[in-house]
Amino acid sequence: MRSARGPHLSSILNRSPGTRILTSRRLPSWVPVQRLLPLLRRIRPHYPRPGREGFSRWIPSWRQLLCAMLVGTGLLSAGVVIAYWRTDIPENLNSFATQQDNIYYWADGSKMSRTGWVSRQEMPLDKVPDDVRWAVLAAENASFYEDPGIDPAGIMRAITRMVGGGETQGGSTITQQYVKNAYLNQEQTFSRKFTEMLLALKVDSKFSKDEILEGYLNTSWFGRGTYGIQRASQAYYGKEVSELNASEGAFLASLLKGAGLYDPALGGGNRARAVERWKWTLDRMVVIGKLSPAERAKFTTFPEPTRMTGGRTDLSGQQGYLVELAKSYITRNAKVSDAEFDLGGYQIYTTFDKKQTEALDKAVRRAREKLDPKERKADTFVRTGAATVGTDGKILALYGGPGFLKQGFNESNAVTVPAGSAFAPFVYAAALSDGVVRDRDGPRRPVTPSSLYDGRHNASVMTPEGPYWDRNGKIVKGKNDGGKSWGSSISLRKAMANSVNSPFLQLGMDVGLDRVRRHAQNAGLLPSSLGPQVPAFSLGNSTPSAIRMATAYQTFAAEGEHTEPYSVVRVTRNADEIPLPDVRPRRAFTPEVSRQVTDALRGVVEEGTGKKAQVPGLRPAGKTGTTQDNKAAWFIGYTEQEATAVVLYRMDLRKLDLLPLDGVAGSSGEETGSPLPVDIWRDYMKAAPTGP
Repeated sequence: MRSARGPHLSSILNRSPGTRILTSRRLPSWVPVQRLLPLLRRIRPHYPRPGREGFSRWIPSWRQLLCAMLVGTGLLSAGVVIAYWRTDIPENLNSFATQQDNIYYWADGSKMSRTGWVSRQEMPLDKVPDDVRWAVLAAENASFYEDPGIDPAGIMRAITRMVGGGETQGGSTITQQYVKNAYLNQEQTFSRKFTEMLLALKVDSKFSKDEILEGYLNTSWFGRGTYGIQRASQAYYGKEVSELNASEGAFLASLLKGAGLYDPALGGGNRARAVERWKWTLDRMVVIGKLSPAERAKFTTFPEPTRMTGGRTDLSGQQGYLVELAKSYITRNAKVSDAEFDLGGYQIYTTFDKKQTEALDKAVRRAREKLDPKERKADTFVRTGAATVGTDGKILALYGGPGFLKQGFNESNAVTVPAGSAFAPFVYAAALSDGVVRDRDGPRRPVTPSSLYDGRHNASVMTPEGPYWDRNGKIVKGKNDGGKSWGSSISLRKAMANSVNSPFLQLGMDVGLDRVRRHAQNAGLLPSSLGPQVPAFSLGNSTPSAIRMATAYQTFAAEGEHTEPYSVVRVTRNADEIPLPDVRPRRAFTPEVSRQVTDALRGVVEEGTGKKAQVPGLRPAGKTGTTQDNKAAWFIGYTEQEATAVVLYRMDLRKLDLLPLDGVAGSSGEETGSPLPVDIWRDYMKAAPTGP
């Protein structure tokens, strides 16, 4: 029976001639069945092929082969379209594609140290000369600005190699290479290559060509431990990429084929390959119209790269302490977080003087040769910190310990050691500035260097109401070094020169400890390091670092103008300037007060406790510092240009408890302090004199 709705397609294809069409599923009445039947019968595949015998019946006809190819192509195209639609550009780049190193420079501009996991610095494309860009493009992908991100001919070569059993390689455009560098891994597999091509198409459609080229130049491996053309320029030619010419750019472009094959430093064969590739690249630039024949003719000599260039990752010795100090300054003052800084890309131009740093390190090591911890228990746990600060606030040198890689604790920045009698100049300056009050509600009286005070050992500290009693019910008394008495009347200048404690203990009370505190802060000591306001405050119960003590003394050297210490003068990131706060001096003391303090401290060196600090050709001022429990020894000396503080103490870093200095370096048990800080300062000044 025939249905009014028409026959089903499967019934039509399967019925024999003369057979009635029987089906439960019907074609729509509007389908021209009779016209379709001949066509459908003609294209219907008959396999194995009828009418043939033996093996030949299994050989497909050309129609069957064509049909299979069309179906396969359609399925493959559909698969590629679906894969492209489902492929997304990763939000995050590979860690090595974003990680950069940070470079630190000495004050003279030479490289000091490099930190970071990779040697890489991003460089904006507009900082790369056109000739260098086109050298890379001529060597790697001359059609870069015209292609869609992939090279079909190159893809076919890659597929051919894969089918032939070889590694999947070749056929990569610069866009594909950038995708591999930035988003994928370096595996040579078909699946990775396929993903690379899909991502290249997406990246090409999303980003401009210049953005892609910039990313490529910043993430490519150039050998010698460097990623990116900026570090490559520094590693091979010792200069910024912006200073390269076409010839040098042509050599760097050759490294993209494999630095292990083209770096001349690795062998004669490498050099021959590099020269050949260099010539070819320059000639290729002429062919594509990016270098004129006349310009090409200028480059006849191969631009030999240097054998040893670039900064080293070196945190050994004192450099690690310098790097950490500079980093701390940047994260505090340049609005750069630790996380941002650790991403790298910063160029840090420090204030550190290389020669002075080396001289200070040598002076400390020479002094420490007198220590013998194996023979003397008193020589165990002896620590030394030192710092030099210029009158303009620049931190010029420091000694932070035996080496950053051995001990990360920076002894020049330690705030656990009392200043002792080295604090006395701030009491003296406060008195010269503000005068004293000795009677309750009495007027302030001026103080001069010749003002007389009680210099006796065990002299009682007096208040307008009488002796000062401590919390234990005892009268506070001044203790002079060695128990020596200097009489009931000693001038303040003489007391300063001979480090007599009793007068300054009383002087601080007469000035007012709150005023002494304010003047010490104005000189440069941090409020957090200042001790409690009890009589011992005047004898240095505060715990400033060596850096801060040098800073405060440089205020006297600068005739009363204080400049906050700083270790960085300039910071850039990827050629962009990072703003730093302005460094401006401010008035802490009058020039007259500063000169009076300096005169007294010159007396320390010329006639007092600091005689060993005398250096031919210099007329320095300085102050020794000891504590009543003999747990610290200081010497802070300065010239018209800079101040240097040296501190010696004993501390087990596991317990952070100060130990007495009795017997250190073989000194007698009756000695207070240690001569080593003065010795260090003197030897340092001899090696690195700073002026008249």
